[in-house]
Amino acid sequence: MSPELSFSGLSVLIARVAPHSVATVHALLRDGARVTVAATLEGLPTSLRDLAERGLVTLDPAADPTGHDVVLRGDVSTAPVPTPETAAAQGGSAVGTVTLLGGGLGDPGLMTVAGIEAVRVADVIVHDRLAPLSVLRHARDDVQVVDVGKIPRGDFTPQERINEILVEHALAGRNVLRLKGGDNFVFGRGGEEAEACAAHGVPVVVVPGISSSIAAPALAGIPVTHRALVQGFTVVSGHVPPGDPRSTLDWGAVARSRTTIVVLMGVATLGAVAETLVAEGLPPGTPAAVVADAGLPSMRTARGTLADIDATSRREGLGAPAVVVIGEVAALDVLR
Repeated sequence: MSPELSFSGLSVLIARVAPHSVATVHALLRDGARVTVAATLEGLPTSLRDLAERGLVTLDPAADPTGHDVVLRGDVSTAPVPTPETAAAQGGSAVGTVTLLGGGLGDPGLMTVAGIEAVRVADVIVHDRLAPLSVLRHARDDVQVVDVGKIPRGDFTPQERINEILVEHALAGRNVLRLKGGDNFVFGRGGEEAEACAAHGVPVVVVPGISSSIAAPALAGIPVTHRALVQGFTVVSGHVPPGDPRSTLDWGAVARSRTTIVVLMGVATLGAVAETLVAEGLPPGTPAAVVADAGLPSMRTARGTLADIDATSRREGLGAPAVVVIGEVAALDVLR
């Protein structure tokens, strides 16, 4: 999209889904456009399906182009993902590189200069749904884009297959960019991907990103530390609730830490997390906040106490992706 053009307030129809459609849609949404995609959920790339299911874009396979201000068209890519049997033969004997890029939040302006350059030189981009996908407009026209986004309790590509995709493309001699939201090494499976590459002799480059654990609260006016209130913060995963056999957290120690508590991937388990923290001694009146869609035009924040934050966020319709902040700083909004 040209920086001279503005689509704010316009109705835009994506008449045909193309490899770069996800980048175009994200850029249009950031510019304030109302986006309709002429497609159904079936067969739609995961990241576009996620936007539709969250109500951020409209799907209408029979959309009338004359009913929209702008109509964008593109060709559907049929480029296959190489299999283990064909990978080595497709790119010669030279081994490529895998770059693990943390894309930060949904705002592409928060990505590092090194990250933008990695997008520009990549042969293959393997991305998640929460990465700032509008940065794909900086990619080469011939780049191969692979969507491996994971929708909570929905469609996903197994991590083992993602590891295989990275290795297969690199062994075929391609420069592969693994683009994720936040930072690859903060609950991002980047360590596993780096280990999988190393096991096959594939060089790995790491470009760190801004973790949502600090960026999402900051965008909502919540400093995770404040000299007059708290001297540290603890970041935990709420992917599984307290008491689940898969949980390795000592929630009692978390409750007693006297730090700001930041919970990632915890909006679905927030009720259980809050109940456990109260049972472990954290006062039910402790301020709490949920920041959803941080860095996106759809960003919203719900505030309350530890006792009612789950009910409040549900009543206001907040869902993943969201970051939960618990502690005295959650009552602050320094951006007012």
